[in-house]
Amino acid sequence: MSKMKRYDYLIVGAGLTGATFAYRARQAGRSCLVIDRRAHTGGNIRCEEVQGINVHRYGAHIFHTSSERVWRFVGSLVPFNRFTNSPLAVSGGRLYNLPFNMNTFHQMWGVTTPAEALEKISEQRAAALERMRREGASEPRNLEEQALSLVGEDIYKTLVKGYTEKQWGRPCTELPAFIIKRLPVRLTYDNNYFNDLFQGIPKGGYNRLTDALLEGVECLTGVDYLLDRAAWRRRAERIVYTGAVDEYFCHRLGKLEYRSLRFEEELLPVSNYQGNAVVNYTDHAQPFTRIIEHKHFEMSAAEVEQVPVTVLTREYPSEWAEGKEPYYPINDERNNALAARYRELAARESGVLFAGRLAEYKYYDMAPLVEKVLDMEV
Repeated sequence: MSKMKRYDYLIVGAGLTGATFAYRARQAGRSCLVIDRRAHTGGNIRCEEVQGINVHRYGAHIFHTSSERVWRFVGSLVPFNRFTNSPLAVSGGRLYNLPFNMNTFHQMWGVTTPAEALEKISEQRAAALERMRREGASEPRNLEEQALSLVGEDIYKTLVKGYTEKQWGRPCTELPAFIIKRLPVRLTYDNNYFNDLFQGIPKGGYNRLTDALLEGVECLTGVDYLLDRAAWRRRAERIVYTGAVDEYFCHRLGKLEYRSLRFEEELLPVSNYQGNAVVNYTDHAQPFTRIIEHKHFEMSAAEVEQVPVTVLTREYPSEWAEGKEPYYPINDERNNALAARYRELAARESGVLFAGRLAEYKYYDMAPLVEKVLDMEV
């Protein structure tokens, strides 16, 4: 390996962070080698075509941002469609619109005006706060009390409790309140989930975006940097590392905790199964948290009917263990304190830049990741 070509950057991880950094480095005239332990590039936004349908292999991804700079950047690489994320929820066999808006409140209580909805919510919030006061609590002591104090009992029990307990694998009464900082309530008939100015899906799937970012960059897949890091370090002046920070340091301070996901994919001989890209299952009647029907991300209503099959993905949250993919950091007091100590180690690591969800032990949407990399020096 010592006789092999040297690069300005070795980028560990071919997901959105690594690919965006590689693009910027190449634009600046730097040489890069990108490696990934998976058998493909693209990380968690990887798509796979199944009978003409672009399947999001690692869960639904909708690009959304209010940054014109970020939107112009990704749009310069691949055209985006006008997909608007408007998920539905199923609870007790009934359908509800998300996010919580006048459609939701009409479905739940039969109210038709913002004043009626606000009265119901305010009444239930007041009851929750009074219960806390009687128990001597001035602030919510757990996620359940936090949610009840924000939206009241009906919305919490119907649309929050079951979904959250499946997602985190423990009762809401055992989860910290800060996990839910706010639960937006909209007093309009608006099912658009995001408040951002721009949102959409790359036409032709996310592979077109990552392929454009990695165009002209050497990539090796199926390669684990940590198995021979000394040899890989000799290949480049600097390392950009996007993997798990505790794994990089051989867990010397202890292991960070994550939640993982399991995906169950099904091809059905029908043109349209659920009529929507994402349907959440918010009670415990089903073990999965949502069903994704991928063709709705990119196809018009007419195109959906013209394709005689559909692909579904059921998403099952699970505890993380060695060998599973870490998806969500568990940002409780213990893990945040440990992550801070790992970040101190990372800051002292010469010639290595730690960037991204796993390297920073921080949950990111796609657009903030892109913006972060656009602001980095290369």
